[in-house]
Amino acid sequence: MNPLKSILGTIISGFILAVIIVFAVGTSKVNALSFEVWFHVLFGVVWIGLLYYFNFVQVPAVGQALADADPGPAAINKYVAPRALLWFRWGAVGTWLTGVGALQNLAENGAHKAFMLQDGFLVIGIGAWLGTIMLLNVWGIIWPCQKRILGLKEASAEQIAKCKVWALMASRTNTLLSIPMLMCMISYGHGLPF
Repeated sequence: MNPLKSILGTIISGFILAVIIVFAVGTSKVNALSFEVWFHVLFGVVWIGLLYYFNFVQVPAVGQALADADPGPAAINKYVAPRALLWFRWGAVGTWLTGVGALQNLAENGAHKAFMLQDGFLVIGIGAWLGTIMLLNVWGIIWPCQKRILGLKEASAEQIAKCKVWALMASRTNTLLSIPMLMCMISYGHGLPF
Protein backbone atom coordinates (compact mmCIF):
# COMPACT_ATOMS: atom_id res chain seq x y z
CA MET A 1 0.00 0.00 0.00
CA ASN A 2 1.58 3.27 -1.13
CA PRO A 3 1.08 6.06 1.46
CA LEU A 4 1.64 8.66 -1.25
CA LYS A 5 -1.71 7.78 -2.83
CA SER A 6 -3.60 9.72 -0.13
CA ILE A 7 -2.96 13.08 1.50
CA LEU A 8 -3.40 11.58 4.98
CA GLY A 9 -0.92 8.81 4.21
CA THR A 10 1.54 11.37 2.86
CA ILE A 11 1.25 13.57 5.96
CA ILE A 12 1.56 10.64 8.38
CA SER A 13 4.60 9.38 6.46
CA GLY A 14 6.15 12.85 6.65
CA PHE A 15 5.74 12.91 10.44
CA ILE A 16 7.15 9.39 10.75
CA LEU A 17 10.17 10.40 8.67
CA ALA A 18 10.65 13.49 10.86
CA VAL A 19 10.59 11.33 14.03
CA ILE A 20 13.12 8.95 12.48
CA ILE A 21 15.41 11.91 11.73
CA VAL A 22 15.05 13.20 15.32
CA PHE A 23 16.15 9.83 16.70
CA ALA A 24 18.88 9.46 14.08
CA VAL A 25 20.51 12.79 14.98
CA GLY A 26 19.82 12.37 18.68
CA THR A 27 16.93 13.62 20.75
CA SER A 28 19.26 15.87 22.78
CA LYS A 29 19.71 18.06 19.68
CA VAL A 30 15.95 18.67 19.44
CA ASN A 31 14.26 20.50 22.29
CA ALA A 32 10.66 21.46 23.00
CA LEU A 33 11.14 24.90 21.46
CA SER A 34 12.34 23.26 18.25
CA PHE A 35 9.04 21.41 18.00
CA GLU A 36 7.04 24.59 18.58
CA VAL A 37 9.01 26.43 15.95
CA TRP A 38 8.70 23.43 13.61
CA PHE A 39 4.90 23.45 13.93
CA HIS A 40 4.92 27.24 13.52
CA VAL A 41 6.85 26.90 10.26
CA LEU A 42 4.65 24.00 9.12
CA PHE A 43 1.45 26.00 9.66
CA GLY A 44 3.15 29.06 8.14
CA VAL A 45 3.99 27.18 4.96
CA VAL A 46 0.32 26.21 4.61
CA TRP A 47 -0.90 29.75 5.27
CA ILE A 48 1.62 31.73 3.23
CA GLY A 49 1.70 29.08 0.51
CA LEU A 50 -2.05 29.46 0.04
CA LEU A 51 -1.80 33.26 0.24
CA TYR A 52 0.69 33.19 -2.64
CA TYR A 53 -1.43 30.62 -4.50
CA PHE A 54 -4.48 32.90 -4.30
CA ASN A 55 -2.56 35.98 -5.42
CA PHE A 56 -0.29 34.46 -8.05
CA VAL A 57 -2.49 31.66 -9.43
CA GLN A 58 -6.19 31.67 -8.53
CA VAL A 59 -7.08 35.37 -8.86
CA PRO A 60 -5.48 35.66 -12.33
CA ALA A 61 -6.99 32.29 -13.36
CA VAL A 62 -10.51 33.34 -12.32
CA GLY A 63 -10.01 36.56 -14.27
CA GLN A 64 -9.16 34.56 -17.39
CA ALA A 65 -11.95 32.07 -16.72
CA LEU A 66 -14.51 34.89 -16.71
CA ALA A 67 -13.90 35.23 -20.45
CA ASP A 68 -14.41 31.49 -20.99
CA ALA A 69 -18.01 30.29 -20.89
CA ASP A 70 -17.03 26.65 -20.38
CA PRO A 71 -16.48 25.98 -17.50
CA GLY A 72 -15.86 29.61 -16.52
CA PRO A 73 -14.85 30.51 -12.96
CA ALA A 74 -17.54 28.24 -11.50
CA ALA A 75 -15.21 25.25 -11.36
CA ILE A 76 -12.63 27.13 -9.29
CA ASN A 77 -15.13 29.03 -7.15
CA LYS A 78 -17.32 26.02 -6.44
CA TYR A 79 -14.74 23.30 -5.82
CA VAL A 80 -11.28 24.77 -5.24
CA ALA A 81 -11.79 28.07 -3.42
CA PRO A 82 -13.87 26.83 -0.44
CA ARG A 83 -11.38 24.04 0.32
CA ALA A 84 -8.38 26.32 -0.15
CA LEU A 85 -9.97 28.98 2.07
CA LEU A 86 -10.60 26.40 4.81
CA TRP A 87 -6.90 25.47 4.92
CA PHE A 88 -5.94 29.14 4.50
CA ARG A 89 -7.87 30.52 7.46
CA TRP A 90 -7.06 27.65 9.84
CA GLY A 91 -3.43 27.73 8.70
CA ALA A 92 -3.44 31.38 9.77
CA VAL A 93 -4.78 30.49 13.22
CA GLY A 94 -2.32 27.61 13.63
CA THR A 95 0.59 29.80 12.55
CA TRP A 96 -0.34 32.60 14.94
CA LEU A 97 -0.98 30.32 17.94
CA THR A 98 2.21 28.30 17.51
CA GLY A 99 4.14 31.53 16.94
CA VAL A 100 2.87 33.03 20.19
CA GLY A 101 3.66 29.75 21.97
CA ALA A 102 7.19 29.72 20.59
CA LEU A 103 7.68 33.37 21.58
CA GLN A 104 6.41 32.70 25.10
CA ASN A 105 8.89 29.86 25.57
CA LEU A 106 11.77 31.75 23.98
CA ALA A 107 12.31 33.70 27.18
CA GLU A 108 10.43 34.53 30.34
CA ASN A 109 7.37 36.51 29.15
CA GLY A 110 8.74 36.23 25.61
CA ALA A 111 5.40 36.86 23.89
CA HIS A 112 4.79 39.96 26.00
CA LYS A 113 8.29 41.26 25.28
CA ALA A 114 7.86 40.63 21.56
CA PHE A 115 4.47 42.32 21.29
CA MET A 116 5.71 45.24 23.39
CA LEU A 117 8.86 45.43 21.21
CA GLN A 118 11.13 45.15 24.29
CA ASP A 119 14.63 43.97 25.22
CA GLY A 120 16.07 42.41 22.10
CA PHE A 121 12.65 41.37 20.83
CA LEU A 122 12.19 44.29 18.41
CA VAL A 123 12.70 42.40 15.16
CA ILE A 124 10.69 39.31 16.12
CA GLY A 125 8.06 41.61 17.67
CA ILE A 126 7.63 43.51 14.42
CA GLY A 127 7.22 40.15 12.65
CA ALA A 128 4.66 39.06 15.26
CA TRP A 129 2.66 42.27 14.81
CA LEU A 130 2.73 41.93 11.01
CA GLY A 131 1.50 38.34 11.38
CA THR A 132 -1.24 39.51 13.75
CA ILE A 133 -2.43 42.11 11.26
CA MET A 134 -2.43 39.43 8.56
CA LEU A 135 -4.47 37.07 10.77
CA LEU A 136 -7.02 39.82 11.43
CA ASN A 137 -7.25 40.50 7.68
CA VAL A 138 -7.96 36.81 7.04
CA TRP A 139 -10.73 36.46 9.61
CA GLY A 140 -12.08 40.03 9.61
CA ILE A 141 -12.08 40.89 5.90
CA ILE A 142 -11.04 38.10 3.52
CA TRP A 143 -13.16 35.24 4.89
CA PRO A 144 -16.38 37.25 5.47
CA CYS A 145 -16.07 38.69 1.95
CA GLN A 146 -15.27 35.34 0.36
CA LYS A 147 -18.39 33.81 1.89
CA ARG A 148 -20.43 36.39 -0.01
CA ILE A 149 -18.38 36.14 -3.22
CA LEU A 150 -18.67 32.34 -3.31
CA GLY A 151 -22.38 32.34 -2.47
CA LEU A 152 -21.90 30.73 0.94
CA LYS A 153 -23.69 33.71 2.48
CA GLU A 154 -26.48 35.64 0.83
CA ALA A 155 -25.45 39.01 -0.59
CA SER A 156 -26.62 41.51 -3.17
CA ALA A 157 -24.68 42.12 -6.38
CA GLU A 158 -23.51 45.44 -4.93
CA GLN A 159 -22.27 43.76 -1.72
CA ILE A 160 -20.44 41.11 -3.76
CA ALA A 161 -18.79 43.78 -5.92
CA LYS A 162 -17.58 45.60 -2.78
CA CYS A 163 -16.40 42.37 -1.24
CA LYS A 164 -14.35 41.50 -4.31
CA VAL A 165 -12.42 44.75 -3.94
CA TRP A 166 -12.05 44.45 -0.14
CA ALA A 167 -10.96 40.81 -0.24
CA LEU A 168 -8.45 41.49 -3.01
CA MET A 169 -6.99 44.51 -1.20
CA ALA A 170 -6.77 42.63 2.12
CA SER A 171 -5.15 39.69 0.37
CA ARG A 172 -2.69 41.92 -1.46
CA THR A 173 -1.96 43.72 1.83
CA ASN A 174 -1.18 40.34 3.40
CA THR A 175 1.10 39.46 0.48
CA LEU A 176 2.89 42.80 0.92
CA LEU A 177 3.19 42.32 4.71
CA SER A 178 4.38 38.72 4.34
CA ILE A 179 7.66 39.86 2.80
CA PRO A 180 8.91 41.98 5.74
CA MET A 181 7.24 39.58 8.19
CA LEU A 182 9.26 36.66 6.83
CA MET A 183 12.42 38.79 6.88
CA CYS A 184 11.81 39.59 10.57
CA MET A 185 11.19 35.95 11.46
CA ILE A 186 14.21 34.63 9.58
CA SER A 187 16.48 37.44 10.77
CA TYR A 188 15.68 36.80 14.41
CA GLY A 189 15.90 33.03 14.13
CA HIS A 190 19.25 33.10 12.35
CA GLY A 191 20.88 35.92 14.30
CA LEU A 192 21.07 38.28 11.33
CA PRO A 193 21.85 41.90 12.26
CA PHE A 194 18.50 43.54 11.48
